Parts: sequence; C-alpha cells; structure tokens
Amino acid sequence: MFKEFGLKSEVLKSLEEMGFEVPTPIQQESIPHLMGEISDFVGLAQTGTGKTATFGLPLVSKVKPGEKLPQALIICPTRELCLQITKDIQNYAKYLKLNIISVYGGSDIRRQITDIKKGVSIIIATPGRLVDLINRKAVLLSNIECVVLDEADEMLNMGFKEDIDSILDKTPDFKNVWLFSATMPKDVAKIAQKYMENPLEVSIGHKNQTNENIEHIYFTVSERDRYDVLKRIIDFNPTIYGVIFCRTRRETAKVAEKLAKEGYSAEALHGDLSQNQRDNVMRRFRDKTLQILVATDVAARGIDVVDITHVINYNLPDEIENYTHRSGRTARAGKKGQSIVLVTSKEVFKIQKIESKIRANFTKGVIPSAKEICDIQLKKLVDKIITTEVKEGDIEDFISTIMESFESFSKEEIIKKFISNEFNQLIDYYQNARDLNLNANSNSDRNRRDRKQNNKGRRDRESRRSDENKTRFFVNLGRKDGLNPGGLLRIVCDSSKLDSSKVGRIDILSSFSFFEADNELVSKILKEVNGAQYEGHKVSVEVTKENTSRRRNRGGNTNSRARRNRSRRR
Repeated sequence: MFKEFGLKSEVLKSLEEMGFEVPTPIQQESIPHLMGEISDFVGLAQTGTGKTATFGLPLVSKVKPGEKLPQALIICPTRELCLQITKDIQNYAKYLKLNIISVYGGSDIRRQITDIKKGVSIIIATPGRLVDLINRKAVLLSNIECVVLDEADEMLNMGFKEDIDSILDKTPDFKNVWLFSATMPKDVAKIAQKYMENPLEVSIGHKNQTNENIEHIYFTVSERDRYDVLKRIIDFNPTIYGVIFCRTRRETAKVAEKLAKEGYSAEALHGDLSQNQRDNVMRRFRDKTLQILVATDVAARGIDVVDITHVINYNLPDEIENYTHRSGRTARAGKKGQSIVLVTSKEVFKIQKIESKIRANFTKGVIPSAKEICDIQLKKLVDKIITTEVKEGDIEDFISTIMESFESFSKEEIIKKFISNEFNQLIDYYQNARDLNLNANSNSDRNRRDRKQNNKGRRDRESRRSDENKTRFFVNLGRKDGLNPGGLLRIVCDSSKLDSSKVGRIDILSSFSFFEADNELVSKILKEVNGAQYEGHKVSVEVTKENTSRRRNRGGNTNSRARRNRSRRR
C-alpha cells in the first residue's frame, strides 16, 4: 500500500524492515497529498494514530541529500517527543544520506551547535532551544522549505506561542507549513490563518474526538477515599501498564511515593526532577521495568509509548482539551485501552462536558470489592506459579533436601502454604475493607443529584457563616492561578494532615481566596500550610481581620457599614 504513495525506494525498504504494511487512516488520507502537492496542510487526529510517519515519510522522501543548510524543521513541545520523533525519522531515512539532528533544552548547547555546523538536512527541535540557537546565529533558516508543527495545541498550552511566531517569521515565504494537532482550539486556528494559505485539512473523526479504541470509565469517590480507590483499581488490574495523571507536582510525588512504599512498581515524572532523573524514569518505563508512571500533564506531554493499557485520571485536568491528550496515551497503534477518571459527587457534572467534547460516552464504574480483588490476584499468582520455568539442572543438587522438608505435608497443605506465603499480605489488607462505592444514582439522575448536593452545600456554608467556632483565613491564590474549592481543600488538608470536615466555608475569588477552619487549628494551619506549592505557586495564608471584627460586632454592623459607605462616596 505504501508503494502507491510515491515514496523513495530507500524509504520503502526501511518501512519493509520496520514491518509497516497497511497505512493508518491519516496516512492513507494525507501522504499522497503531501507527496504530490506543494501546499500547506492541517492534520487533525489523536495521538497514537501514526502522525509521525504521516509527515516524516514525505519529508525524508522530498529533502535533498548533500546540502549543508537545513531544508526542514519539525517543532514539537517536549524533549521526550523530540527524541522520539528523531529516532523515527532516522529509521525512515536509514538508507538515505540525510543528516538529522535534534535540539532541545537540558542538553549541552555547544555540542548541538557543533553538530549543526557540520551540516544538517532536518532539524527536530523544541521551541525554546531553537529560538536560542537562531538568536546565536547557529541555525540559519534561509533554506527551509517545510516547517512541521507537531502537537500544536500542546505547544500553545505550554506557552510557546511567541517562540513559534518568532521562528515562523524568520523562515522564507516560499515554505510550506504542515500543522498536526489532536484538537483545534482557537489559538491553533489563528496560527493556521496567519501562516498558511488555503491549507488542505484532513480530520480523522470529528475535531477533538477521542480514539474509538479507548473505553472511558468514571468512578464516583469521596475525597478521603481517592487514594484507596486508586489502589483498588490497580489491584483489580494486575497486568496494568499505565500512567496516573495528577494536577500538581507535589501531588504527583506524594502519590508515587505512597505507591512505591506499599510495594507497587511506580515512580513520579514531574518538573522538579532533573533531566537525568526524568530520562532514567522514562527509560525504565519504556523498558517495562517500571509498571506505573505518575505524572503531571506538562511532564507527560510527548510520551509516545506503545502498549499502555490504562490511563488513570487521579484528578480531572483543569482544561477539557487536556483530557483528550491524557486518554490518548493508551490504545495506540490500533490496540485497546481504558481511560479511568476519579471524580467526587460534586465533579460528576464535568463528565457530561467531556462526553460532549470528545464525542464519546463514559461508563459509570463500580469500585471493585475486596473479594473481587483477592480473587483476581489469586488467579494471577496461580498462573505465575504454573508458568514458572523449572531449571532442573540448577535445583537438582537441592531437590532431595527440599523433598525431605515437605515429607510430612500433603500436596494440598504444600499448595496452601506456597499460596499463603505470597498472598497473606493482600488478604490482611483487604480483610475488613469497606465498600468504597458512593450511594449514587444512575447516569440519567446525576444532574438532579448534583443540583441537590450543591444546594445543600450552599445551605451548609451559609449556616457556617456566623459560626463562632471557625476562623477565617486569607489565601494569596485565586481562580486566575487555577485554584478551585477542591484544590484549596487539598492544599489545606494535605499540608496540615487535617480531615476535610475541619474546613468550613470556601470562597474562591479572581486573585485570592478565603476559607474557614476550626479555631483550635489556627497555629497549625499558619505553620504548615504557608509555603505549600500549588501549580507552581507558593501558598501564603493569614488570618483575616474580618474574623475578629465579625465576633466583636456580632449582630450589629449597620452603623459601621454606613460609615464605610459614606467614606467611599466622599
């Protein structure tokens, strides 16, 4: 099938060695055009649908060997994706004399400059490092015939718009721009309008539509049970090879640390890690010596790993578009996968919004019971024992001693002891485990239930407004910093190790917020919450003046309000 696209014979030879036989839908729709036409192009498809080959195969077939200045640029959001694309492009061009170089932050820029000076056909780059190299006049763009913007929506989400504008403004007018994206938000559309002329658009599925091979499931959980539910999902899927997404770096590190301490093969991937640490974690994950990756959205962007079975949203992302990118980490290369979301009863309404955006339905999941988990884990253990290779020669010298030790036991007793040796810890953990499912109604009733709960919550907050046993606190972050009531609750409870019942009324404003907590917790909250991190922002907390004045003027603020109003009018 690839033979019909007009690709170079050397490229076809590489594809044959790589086992490429049937083009994916986006390759089928796009490659003939990219090979035959000199025009701009927009490709919309989910991650894992073969986009790298879609632009990579025509690119290596059209670039001329032997020239010193770069003829093509591929710009992508992260170092990990940059390296992955470079590896793929080099494989496609294995039998062509093309010099393909990747440039990215976190690596020696002097070495990259030296490599570029030797001559380069195609540069794969992250925006920030490429701008730096252009400003140093190490990269000349006068010969660029094609610019590929891969994962364009993610680059804009990460704040690279100015860098992309700067790069494109320095490229020749005669170049073509090929833009690839999973979603098409307004900012991506603006780039297409500004830098493209009558581009052909190929969209596989509807815009923003998720991969059809992904099963979307949500579990309704209480905030305090979120981590325990996560563990049950992992235990119920013993062969899981997945990514857990958290909102913040702090929460990512905390979840990964707790899982590792409890014996799970899990590590964190977030912005506070050094580049060497991130590389080591990703290498182990790709090698499957690491079973679970706990990551933030930014750190996980560009991860291209086949065979991921599950994506677990420990928290929903703030932007619905990010859910598409998260879920797209599974079900790649035609395989099936699950995208699981943990939501509280107050967050269930967001599921409907995501369904509308991705044009797919969620299934409401039932949190596995202790018995179900023990049953599936026991079967896994039995299968492992049955399939274990017996190295007769290695144990031959010891077998007689072993058999003597088991002489007084029956076959059934020996089996029970072997199973119990591995299984007792799990049984002990789940022995008195409670049902973590909330008493929620069916999907069709969830809007009514949410309204009822919101009204009740509003009444509860109103009733607590004049609570003499509560102290009101000021927080320096607000909506513009990405803070929401759930986020503020997590900051307070996680930092001070408090139960959420100790926190009362929460008010999130644009630039700052307020919350109330029991009076006896004032010193604890001021000491332990101050300095906490939220989405890269340092949290500052103080007791509000309103708190003391409210008690002093209980039941009679009319005169003071009147004085304030008169002073404002003056």
